[in-house]
Amino acid sequence: MQNIKAAIGFYMPKSIHHYPANFVRANFKLFQMSEEKTLIEILEENNPIDIVKYMNFVRAPECGAIATFSGTTRDTFDGKTVVTLRYEAYVPMAIRCIKSICTSAREIWNLNLIVVAHCLGPVPVGETSVFIATSSVHRVDALDACQYLIDELKATVPIWKKEVYANGEVWKENSEFLERRSELSENFRPRPLNRSSEKKGCCGTKVRVDEERSNKKSNENTGINQ
Repeated sequence: MQNIKAAIGFYMPKSIHHYPANFVRANFKLFQMSEEKTLIEILEENNPIDIVKYMNFVRAPECGAIATFSGTTRDTFDGKTVVTLRYEAYVPMAIRCIKSICTSAREIWNLNLIVVAHCLGPVPVGETSVFIATSSVHRVDALDACQYLIDELKATVPIWKKEVYANGEVWKENSEFLERRSELSENFRPRPLNRSSEKKGCCGTKVRVDEERSNKKSNENTGINQ
């Protein structure tokens, strides 16, 4: 009974005691079905994304649409040569967050099957770091839900990215995360103090600081003075 309480409580704000037993059983069965139709994987280092496996998972005879998103490592950023990306995560919380996002997507769109997979560790140029797939009867549900899932993953899930360049490296924050943090700050901070009229991105500042440190360290190692 405790497991049923935990499962139903995820969907309902009221205590389980406020609902008849047959209602609880029916909704717990619905919860189990949605869990079975959602595949979430956080892959440890040296475990690449298996796109064929995930495509087979979301395929179903009753579905007329499959929408996918594949995030890959590109070779340049802001004029710098990218060697690889490296991802770290707080895995238990990341999985809980992704489950919550998938539940929200099912409440908005009519979805059949969902896959969300993300790699940890190094992801070289051209390799896939994140893969999302949704299937539905009609394409609009699958397409809109797929975009929602990747946007929410980037904005809320505790997965961190380091960009490794030919001449340095830096931890990066996703633009979706920065936007969400800004929205929360606006909503919950009653008195903003001395806000500059020029919008500044903390990502840019971090890049400059880390590059300066990286150059200084490189110069110290080579004996070059500037």
